[in-house]
Formats: sequence, C-alpha cells, structure tokens
Amino acid sequence: MAESSNTTQLKQTLGPLMLWGLGVGYVISGMYFGWNLGLEKGGTLGLAIATFFIIIMYLTFTFSYTELACAIPKAGGAFDYADRGLGKNWGFIAGITQIVEFVFAPPAIALAIGAYFHLSFPQFDTLGIAIVAYFIFTGLNIYGVKAAASFELIITILAVGELLIFAGVTLPEFEFQNLKQNAFPNGVEGIFAAIPFAIWFFLAIEGVANVAEETINPQRNVLIGFGSAILTLVVLCLLTFSSSVGVAGWEAVVFPEGSSTASDSPLPLALGRVVGENAFLYDLLITVGLFGLIASFHGIILAAGRATFEFGRVGYAPKVLGKVHKKFRTPANALLINMAVGIIALLTGKTGEIITIACFGALGLYIISMVAFFALRKKEPNMPRPFKVPVYPVFPALALGIAVVALLAMTWYNLPLAAIFFGFVAVSFVGFKVFFKEEISA
Repeated sequence: MAESSNTTQLKQTLGPLMLWGLGVGYVISGMYFGWNLGLEKGGTLGLAIATFFIIIMYLTFTFSYTELACAIPKAGGAFDYADRGLGKNWGFIAGITQIVEFVFAPPAIALAIGAYFHLSFPQFDTLGIAIVAYFIFTGLNIYGVKAAASFELIITILAVGELLIFAGVTLPEFEFQNLKQNAFPNGVEGIFAAIPFAIWFFLAIEGVANVAEETINPQRNVLIGFGSAILTLVVLCLLTFSSSVGVAGWEAVVFPEGSSTASDSPLPLALGRVVGENAFLYDLLITVGLFGLIASFHGIILAAGRATFEFGRVGYAPKVLGKVHKKFRTPANALLINMAVGIIALLTGKTGEIITIACFGALGLYIISMVAFFALRKKEPNMPRPFKVPVYPVFPALALGIAVVALLAMTWYNLPLAAIFFGFVAVSFVGFKVFFKEEISA
C-alpha cells in the first residue's frame, strides 16, 4: 500500500494565483492567432454571433464544471466525473475525448511558436524550433508542477500585459464603421462555419480541473482560480476582437496586403496599420506574442499529462502511464508519451486540421461532462459540494445545449475530420473493452 501511494499520488503545491495563471495561460494563445480565420468564414458579424454563444457556453460550463472539480478533485477531470456519474464506458469516452483535445492542441501551438521564432531568427527552422520546444517544456513539467506553474504564471502575466498594450495602442484608431464593412458575407451559414474559431478563444480552460489534485485546499481554491480565469479571458476576448477589427475592418486582420492567403498573425497585421512594421511596439508584439504561445503550449502539456496519467492510474490504459516519477512526484511517463504523439502530429504539418480535431475533443468533453453533472445531481444528491453552480439547472443546460449545436455544426462543415475523430474514439473504445476489461473488473 505504501509503494502504491508513493508511485501514484501527486504532490499538492498550487494556490489560487497559480490556478489563475494556468487557466489563462492554457487559453491565451487563442488571442494571438487562429481566431481571425473565423472572420474569413463569417465576417465580423458572423464570428461575433458565434463568439457570443460560445462565451455563454464557456461561462455556464466553467461554473458547472467548477462544481464537479471541487466535489471530485482528481487529476482525470472529465474522465473522473463521467466515470462516477455515468459508469466506466462513458468515463472512458469522456477521458479519450479529453486526451484528444489536450494532446492535439499543443502541436498546432508549437508550429506557431516555431513560426514566430523564425520571424526574429530566420536562420532557425520552424519545425526544428517546435520540436525543441516540446523537449524543453515536457522536461520542465517532469521537473515539478510548482516550477512549471510558476513559470506559467510569469509568462501569462507578460502575455496579458501585451494584449492590454495592444488594445491601448489600437483602440484610439477604432472606428465603428470598420466593424460594418462586409460584416456578414456568408449569411447564417457563416455563423456555424465560424464556431471552431470562436471556440479557439477559450479552448482548454477546463484544464484547471486536471490540477485540482495538486491544489492546496482544492474545494476553495479551484473556484477562485477557475472563476477569475474565465472572467479575465472574456474581457481579453472582447478587447482583442474589437480593437483588431476596428482598425481597418476584418479583411485587414485576415489577409496580408497583396495576399489572398489567410494569416495566422492578426495582431501584427492590425498593429502594423497603426504604428508601421518598423516600430518598437510592432517588434515588442511579436516578441511577447511568443510568450503567449508558450504559455498555452506549456500549460496544455501540463494538463494533458494529468489526463493521460489518470487513465493509466485507474487501468483504462497501460498502468505504466499512471506512475509518478520517484524523485519529482510528477506524471513523467504520461508526459513523455504525450510528447511522442505530439511530435508525430507536428510532422504532418496540418495545423488547421489538428486544431479542428482538438475542438472536436473539447466539445465531446463538454457534452459528456454536463450529462454527468445532471446524473450526479440525481444519483448522489448528498455528495459534498463545496461550490454549487448558480442558476441551476439553467447554467448546465445552456452549456450542454450550445455544445451539442456546436458539435453538430462542426461535424457538418468538417465531415472528413469528424470521421477521423469519431473513428478514433470508436476504435479506442473497442480496444478498451477488449484489452483492459479484465484488469479493471479485477
């Protein structure tokens, strides 16, 4: 029993400020790149409407998910909640969708890190920098969660500060007329096509729950960390969206001058219109923008390690994944296998497709988590709940409804990728039933 405790228990070191840093850090890269591709699909109004509903989904989901995280502070997050509320089969499916989200988001961000770094140092290869980043930040996560979270907090504060500087420089040039330029080019269809890019503004905020087991007094601090993080992100989303598009219209932050190819760098495009590409502030944005990408990359690696670790710890995957490092008490094996899968995804070079698959995983997680939420309220009404979601049952029902609509819309507009995602989940489930059934029942 003593050996089991030493090899499978995580160390509690995180407080509310660290949780805020992790929550904002997981997501903040979405402010720096990717979201503007939704403007190409829906224009200013189409993406704005999609983002409005996605903000409602994330606000209601986050407070509902906080109830689960405070009541069941385990590293598996959605997997643990679904396993307890809906049984082992749905627990596995929730866990595999969570792993898809957390393992496939970092490769896309790593490619963006390589691209940003290449802007300042053209002699370095984009793919090479992305792979080096994987090794550095996986190593930091193995070394210790407190060191990893402290680093995350510092670079997150820098990245938030840069977004505020960006808004401060561009908002004086804001003109409402620019928001109305070709605002709804594809009609209602554009709203649904823009959904994945609205999700990208907030993708992975739920990763805060995966470090609940490593949090001091999780029943209190998870609420503070989760709540402050989502409110910070909503403010940053609104500021970034309006200040970027308000400078010269949505096409100016999608297409570089003289190009018809969509850019992954909306903020430099907007800032270049205001201060020029040779200004100090322009160079600063690129440099600190790199910190924003690193914050999300590093933070999601941290959350992914916990999700995969929990799968191994309970026997839903090879048990070697559920062991912690003897010296550092971190999920080293899970972190290393996630890195290997991430680097394989990197080598495909399919950034957009990787992002979309990560969004499929996220929506699957949200839907199953909210179903588990209602199941636990009915099945275990007396379970200690240090925090209860406000406006029950409206909040969890809203989160569930919007997530279902978003998943259906994404499936319709991305049928080949939907087939890959659902196919992977199905094959994984069959493998789970065939290879791990006896071990779990034992």
